Amino acid sequence: MDGNGFRRDDKPRGAGSRDGRDRGGMGGEERGGGRGFGRRKVCRYCADKSLKVDYKNAAELKYFVTERGKIVPRRISGNCARHQREVATAIKRSRKVALLPYTVMQHQ
Repeated sequence: MDGNGFRRDDKPRGAGSRDGRDRGGMGGEERGGGRGFGRRKVCRYCADKSLKVDYKNAAELKYFVTERGKIVPRRISGNCARHQREVATAIKRSRKVALLPYTVMQHQ
């Protein structure tokens, strides 16, 4: 460690690579470390046309809210852009009429 508390690297970094790892070739796919996430998520509202986004249905909206009370982003929930906007608006309306919490109290 140097005087600032950082560890010094004994190996020189490669040109163009920020952390010195080899990024060339097909190595990621062979080991299974690629960016594949398995199944593509589908919007539950597009898949089932009978479902409607409703702010009064708190049991259905709780799947789109984290345990801390944040709205789950679209890339995690799998909603399409249109239905994600509707879900976000429904969550905000549901919070306003006290069906969903704004935040969760932290007990220490």
